[in-house]
Amino acid sequence: MTAARPTPLERWNPTVKLATVLVLSTGALLVTDPVTPAVGWALAVVALLALGRVRVRALALAHVPFVLLATSLLVVNVVARPGGETLALGPLTVPVDGLAVGAGLAVRTLFVGALSLTLVLATDPVRLMTSLHEHARLPATWTYAVLAAHRLLTELPEAWHTIRCAQAVRDPRRRPGTLPRSPRALGAAAFALLVGAVRRAERLAVALESRGLGSGPRTSSRPVPLVPADVVAAGVVLAVATAVVVVGVRAGWVTGIGALTA
Repeated sequence: MTAARPTPLERWNPTVKLATVLVLSTGALLVTDPVTPAVGWALAVVALLALGRVRVRALALAHVPFVLLATSLLVVNVVARPGGETLALGPLTVPVDGLAVGAGLAVRTLFVGALSLTLVLATDPVRLMTSLHEHARLPATWTYAVLAAHRLLTELPEAWHTIRCAQAVRDPRRRPGTLPRSPRALGAAAFALLVGAVRRAERLAVALESRGLGSGPRTSSRPVPLVPADVVAAGVVLAVATAVVVVGVRAGWVTGIGALTA
């Protein structure tokens, strides 16, 4: 059985990808209108679906925390920002300024969230850390420590399930096919998960130290190349983002950068 062929987003050098995401996220802070980040969010979602081959369900579930944060920003600005003109939305009367600012912050949150998902859903953690060590010159102690922490986090759901199943076996009062759901059982499971995570982290630290981590230069068994196509891809992405902003300035919907350049 052959491994799945990497997608274009996965083949993109992780260091260049991370730098591009940071530039776009920083640039998003300069605009306050909701249209520009909405266009950027739509383009990022299309890229994840077409170039990253991310499933729609996985992408939707990954958006849940960003949607909750965006909704809270919108509601807070609508409720807490007084003054100015008002707009009637059914039985509610909301300030126009609060609605505009809240919508801008909400859509900007979705845009930055979609950008971060290009790293989470379309980037192999090992390639990312290896690339940062090779091309960004990050110390091996940092990259290997981050990889160890990532490995520990990915094992937490399985460890939680094991602990909960062990609780179910030891509880004579449970019904077959169910897990204990009392606050005491959940608290005990959380404490056991924390203790187990601390012990595994300690063992990982001892293992890394015993292998001479940080004692000198290290080589990579699977180097991550940096080719001109990676830089060209970053240039294309930044050019598209610049074109969206320029069109917004010409059309008049950009209120952040447009105000600075006026």
